[in-house]
Amino acid sequence: MNPISVILIVVLGLLIGAGLGYFVRKYQVDRANKAKQEKADDILKAANSQARLIESGARDNATKIVQAAESEMKERRVELNRETERLDKRRGELDARFDKIEQREQTLNKRQSQVDKRANEIEKLHEDQVKKLEQVAQMTPEDARKELFAAVEKEARGDMARIMRQIEAEAREEGEKRARKLIADAIQRVASEHVAEVTRAVVTLPSEEMKGRIVGRNGRNIKAFEQAAGVDVIVDDTPDSVTVSCFDSVRREIGRRALAKLILDGRIHPAHIEKIVEDETKAVEKIINEAGEQAAYDANVSGIHPEVLRMIGRLKFRTSYGQNQLAHAVEVSKLAGILAAEIGANVEYAKLGGFLHDIGKAMDHNQEGTHAGLGAEFCKRYGVNPIVVNAIAAHHHEVDQETVEAVITEAADAISGARPGARREDLEAYIKRIRSLEEMSLSFPGVQQAFAIQAGREVRILVKPETIDDLGSARLARDIAKKIEETMQYPGQIRVTVIRETRSTEYAK
Repeated sequence: MNPISVILIVVLGLLIGAGLGYFVRKYQVDRANKAKQEKADDILKAANSQARLIESGARDNATKIVQAAESEMKERRVELNRETERLDKRRGELDARFDKIEQREQTLNKRQSQVDKRANEIEKLHEDQVKKLEQVAQMTPEDARKELFAAVEKEARGDMARIMRQIEAEAREEGEKRARKLIADAIQRVASEHVAEVTRAVVTLPSEEMKGRIVGRNGRNIKAFEQAAGVDVIVDDTPDSVTVSCFDSVRREIGRRALAKLILDGRIHPAHIEKIVEDETKAVEKIINEAGEQAAYDANVSGIHPEVLRMIGRLKFRTSYGQNQLAHAVEVSKLAGILAAEIGANVEYAKLGGFLHDIGKAMDHNQEGTHAGLGAEFCKRYGVNPIVVNAIAAHHHEVDQETVEAVITEAADAISGARPGARREDLEAYIKRIRSLEEMSLSFPGVQQAFAIQAGREVRILVKPETIDDLGSARLARDIAKKIEETMQYPGQIRVTVIRETRSTEYAK
């Protein structure tokens, strides 16, 4: 075969193959489309069937809901009818009651008119009786009322005075029992030592010759010593001793120690005197610091600023009525702690207030103000708690006592100063106080005699029985006690006893 024939045969075969492929592909596509259409028809049939089932269920549920609603409406309609019947019945009962009330009101109005008529008659009879009583008694109603009020007032005052005396007696008895127990317990648990109150110190000399060396040529040694130490040195006829005098207890102690050291050393001249005084000043300052720390330890108080401790330590050399003030501070702190624990107050604040209450006495005498005010201001400056500051400032009632701890501090101070043996006062001040008590008591009207007894702890007053009655005696005792509190200063307390005595005397002839 020639090449052209072969090519034609090949081309023809290709065309026949392409036609067959086309028809085969078309057949497959038509078959796939038919299968998809059948599947879609099946899905649509299933969906229609499911939709018919859901529609049927929804119709059944809706029917049930409608039936239930109709049943509930019927029940509520029946209940509403019953309630309506009950309200109609209640309305009828209320109408009947209202009618009865109107009838009663009409009856009461009739009775009220009768009562008013009788009241007018009674008032007229009362007026007639009052007029007759006025004619018989010759007294107006106002006068009778005043006389009745006066009699009632007199009787009420008598009853009030008796009740007051009874209440005071019961309160005093119970309070004294409680106070005696607290004070006795506190005093028994606290003990302190006391030294005599002095403003001078005696330095013993090894011989009389030492007096001349202390004075020095033309008095230069004694002048240098007095100028350096700030004290007065008294050289008199007292054998083998000289006296160091100063109102400042710390300077007096420095002077005593410096003079004793100079006497022991033997070198007494101005330059050496200044050095010794300076050394002893440092030594005393160290003693003061140690005394303040030891006192705080003895009182069991903590958290105090070092400057406050240093100032409280100066009380080691200060006394009042023979009582050492540093020992007194420790004692008051312990007493305040015991009292606070007994009555449920803050023990720490009470102890600290008692410990610092007299710190103002350690300050420079050139500062103006009372020791309570100065001490409170000083402690406030160094961050002491305001409750403690108030206790310090108020322990002599210079300011108001704001807390129970302030009251406890005052009570502990009074206990420490007033208990037997704690303090003593000089004879001149004692006699002056006794005389003032008697003169003050005699200044009241109706007082016949007044006696200060028991070392000024009690004032016994005799009154004129024809001038002052029993109630007046109670008032007089209270007035005198109040005036003593306001005008006098004294340790502890003073008992005021008023005695009213009636005596009848006849003579047989």
